[in-house]
Amino acid sequence: MDAAGEELADRVRALLTLDGDVEEKRMFGTRAFLVDGHILVGARSAGVLLVRVHEETGAALVARPGVTTAVMGPRTMGTGWLDVAPEATADDEALVFWLDIAREDADRQE
Repeated sequence: MDAAGEELADRVRALLTLDGDVEEKRMFGTRAFLVDGHILVGARSAGVLLVRVHEETGAALVARPGVTTAVMGPRTMGTGWLDVAPEATADDEALVFWLDIAREDADRQE
């Protein structure tokens, strides 16, 4: 992963690990942050944040600036996987917005 991805991973780690239930793993070229074995978010190259949400949540969020359906290799994922551009997570408040959405949707799955 490049420097922008590592910097994003550091920011995510600092904001998420306060809970103590977050696990960090390298997966698919992404620094993934998991809760109960499921990906919550991931820091990707170029500082792109991968966010896992419910399909209906993702369908609404993909209309926001800097948000697209995630692409992994040759495959475009469903609206449950979003790529959030660095400009949409430029400060901690904006990043926390995305972390909270991912956490809320993860809690709904339990």
